[in-house]
Amino acid sequence: MTEEQVASFCLDLPGAREDYKWGGVRVFSVAGSKMFAMQNLRGDSLAFKVDPELFLGHVDRPGIAPAPYLARAHWIIMQAPYPLAAAELQQLLQRSHQLVVAKLPKRTQVGLLL
Repeated sequence: MTEEQVASFCLDLPGAREDYKWGGVRVFSVAGSKMFAMQNLRGDSLAFKVDPELFLGHVDRPGIAPAPYLARAHWIIMQAPYPLAAAELQQLLQRSHQLVVAKLPKRTQVGLLL
């Protein structure tokens, strides 16, 4: 997937919006400020949250590393071209969105869950 395809997919998720922060980092978030993915955190990259129990399995894969400053929250980062197939990347981005939505108050979750 290209950077624009990833951005389009992220923005199609329920309640998603984008901002630019920290000098050009493209941030995708829900409920105002709850981030679920970022582009260009470190060069031409993509970072997002993964399930805690799968974090170590992901960072063992070639081309995937713990995200700087966010690894403790189980975020991974990969450089373009992304080392994952489009279907797997979309599934992981969708899961990242849902992990963030699940931490929101119940009344805020309505309409954001898939």
